Amino acid sequence: MTSLVHESTLLAGRTARHWRAQPGAFLLTAAFPLLVLLLMTGLLGGAIAGGTRSYLQLAVPGILAVTMLFGLETTMIAVAGDAATSVTDRLRSLPIRALSVLGGRGLADVAASVIGLALVVLGRLALGWRPGSFAGMAVAAVLLLWLRIGLLWVGIYGGLTARGPESVAAVQILVWPISMLSTAYVDPTTMPTWLGLVAELNPLSATVTAVRELCGASTIVGSTWATEHAMVLAVVWPALLTAAFLPLYVRTYRRLGD
Repeated sequence: MTSLVHESTLLAGRTARHWRAQPGAFLLTAAFPLLVLLLMTGLLGGAIAGGTRSYLQLAVPGILAVTMLFGLETTMIAVAGDAATSVTDRLRSLPIRALSVLGGRGLADVAASVIGLALVVLGRLALGWRPGSFAGMAVAAVLLLWLRIGLLWVGIYGGLTARGPESVAAVQILVWPISMLSTAYVDPTTMPTWLGLVAELNPLSATVTAVRELCGASTIVGSTWATEHAMVLAVVWPALLTAAFLPLYVRTYRRLGD
């Protein structure tokens, strides 16, 4: 276990050195959700909530969850880039565990998500958003990072099986419909019935609703079991993603080149 942690830390440091070499790109990626919030608040705040300040209470928890979703494409691009430039093959030739490669990527991406969340929260506090209790915000942060961990395995597996960084562009396009087709930005009761049902069943919506409750924001009254038990599903969905995609990654990594 000590060796696994040591190897994972070294590989995470490799990714951190890439960020240090290109700080502009890293900071732009981390601050991008704040730009999305500014655009969504300015464009939709008055129409949906009667004002930008009221809309912030609804939108901020949603944007926090969407920030975790945006990390999916970053992970896929990094993993696909390593595979395309033979870095993955070089790592497989070293006497290190497959889980060390996974752990290094995971540590680096979760650290980036923590930085991204911190930047977004600070920016939104400056805009006038006020969360509930500190304890509630702390639990909300844990649920957000848990969602990021669940999506992490999806991104790593998808990047490993992609034909190249160019093919990841499709994922960058799909991220937006997934985020929009949820309860992150609007109340699903304002949608057509079938569309609102799909939005409530979106795994992202479970974390959004749970974070809203923990932050003391106005909760959305849904019509499905998924919305009523959002706190439970916010834990269950990432666990299911981990159980599904983590073994797939390990098996695919070990069979590369066969």
